[in-house]
Amino acid sequence: MKYWISSIALIWATAGVCAEPPAPNSKLNAALFYQLLLGELNVHAGEPSAGFAILLDAARKTKDEALFQRATELALQSRSGEAALQATKSWKTTLPQSLEANRYTLQILLALNRIEEAGRALKTSILELPVNEQSAAIGSVPRIFNRVQDKNLAAKVVEQALSTAIQNPITAASAWTTIGRMKRDAGEIQPAAEAARSGHSANPKAPGPIMLALSLLSFVPKEVQPMITQYMAGDALPDLRLGYARTLIDLSEMQSGLVQLNQLTQQHPEFAPGWLFLGLLQSDLSQTPKAEQSLKKYLSLAEKTSDPELSGGQSEAYFALSQIAQKQGLLSQADEWLTRIPPNADPLKVALRRATLLSQQGLKTDALKILEGVKVNSPQEVRLKALALSQWFRDGKQINAALSTIENALAQFPADPDLQSEMAMLCEKLGRFDQMENLLRGLMKTKPTDPHAFNALGYSLADRKIRLDEARELILKAIQLAPRDPFIQDSLGWLEYRVGNLQEATRILEAAFKERPDAEIAAHLGEVYWVAGQTEKAGNIWREGLMLKSDNETLLDTLQQFKFKP
Repeated sequence: MKYWISSIALIWATAGVCAEPPAPNSKLNAALFYQLLLGELNVHAGEPSAGFAILLDAARKTKDEALFQRATELALQSRSGEAALQATKSWKTTLPQSLEANRYTLQILLALNRIEEAGRALKTSILELPVNEQSAAIGSVPRIFNRVQDKNLAAKVVEQALSTAIQNPITAASAWTTIGRMKRDAGEIQPAAEAARSGHSANPKAPGPIMLALSLLSFVPKEVQPMITQYMAGDALPDLRLGYARTLIDLSEMQSGLVQLNQLTQQHPEFAPGWLFLGLLQSDLSQTPKAEQSLKKYLSLAEKTSDPELSGGQSEAYFALSQIAQKQGLLSQADEWLTRIPPNADPLKVALRRATLLSQQGLKTDALKILEGVKVNSPQEVRLKALALSQWFRDGKQINAALSTIENALAQFPADPDLQSEMAMLCEKLGRFDQMENLLRGLMKTKPTDPHAFNALGYSLADRKIRLDEARELILKAIQLAPRDPFIQDSLGWLEYRVGNLQEATRILEAAFKERPDAEIAAHLGEVYWVAGQTEKAGNIWREGLMLKSDNETLLDTLQQFKFKP
């Protein structure tokens, strides 16, 4: 309709109705106007195919790109893919330099599932672009091909389409990155890693191959780690170093992540996100003074900019500072940090932190009212609220209340894995081990690549000194899925202790505690030291654990068991 309306305006101008004269290069005459009007009237009368034919004929006669686009869109609206393809081919024949014709042709071929033809159209489309625009177009290819069901075929077709681009030094890195992304999404991990290495070799400074390598690090570390290490040895782009640090943290390599974040903030002290993630990690590792300093540095940088993306980071920083103050017993300061949280922050998260503060002051009834008063507007929010309530009840040792909360939520969402995992944890605390095991085994089937269910059951069996061979099998499976996770290593160390391998248990638990200082790991390591006759070392590690989390249930039970007074 847009073209038709503008056409009428031009006719009016010719007739003297409009004060402004028509554009001197207008191709519109009475016959063409009638043709356009007839085409649009057919469309509005429910005859889009007739309107399409009329408008396509007009486009061919006038060689007008807007009319070709209108005809193509009419064919698409009438769900006639073949007619739309006919229009774009005619469009391309008539206007060979049209980039829009290329774009429409590619999208239509993909919609018709003519993948190999789409690959040929893609190659042509890229080659017709100016060289300085080709890399950006190549980078958008995975998104365009995302709708293709056969990911392996899509990857093969795109690789063929980019066969020329990988030979050009200007586009090679982006082409190899796109090929690697397509291979990765098709589950072809080794070829994806090879593509990342080829892209890095083509241009060692290009960010694309490094981003691809980071996404593959957990699958094929030996293949991609050397190129990542080489890139990070220099002055890496701050976003990429931050991405590397976050990947390391996700892989539970906390100390390595800490090194990268420290290097990031030293090299780019004005890069605000680096300070945020450094502060959050330092807080997680109980490096309290450093965490406070880093988080305050982030907030000072964030306040100097109007970037809306930093508002979420501000919330995280205030949450972390509030939690640090709470651990130090500075409850009024903790509440003060919460009052500074932006109004668009997660209301459930804010409520949970306020409830925790009130509970610590003995105001549990008020705390519960705050949590229960949070409004939820979606099934996802209902689930999250149930999990938050259960966590609050667990922290307050109200296990039956937590159980009731999760049972009600599971009645609404029986297949939700997070609710099932929480239910399994509660069942263990209540000694309902058969139910716990059934839940965990169900999670192993529904989420076979998630290590946590394997680890949880393996640890439970080891802790109860039953079916220790099976416990080892489960924990080793968890390690296979997450080889760097210190908490899973803790489970293995605890198993070795349970079977009497004190030397191996010590080695594993010491490494786990070094990577991730944690009160529960401290409890286990201290017990191994104590039983091995190293009571002084046991006392030191237990005291360190109390400094990390003075109310950790496992640690307190261990101290009581050995009648140890800090």
